[in-house]
Amino acid sequence: MPTAVQAIKAAILCQYLSNYYQPIQLFRFDTNRQEIFIIAGVEEGIEFIVYPDGRWRFSNNDQT
Repeated sequence: MPTAVQAIKAAILCQYLSNYYQPIQLFRFDTNRQEIFIIAGVEEGIEFIVYPDGRWRFSNNDQT
């Protein structure tokens, strides 16, 4: 279960994406790592990880 601050931060990030008309492709809570992972964008080029304390970062998963 995500923490309250983690859930709020994830909702804020999803709202930012929505404000810029970016589709959210995947929203997942990893129970082992206790992290929320979000993939967004038309070409799935935007990735976020939200940590239990509410901090977040872009995930750089460049597969080119």
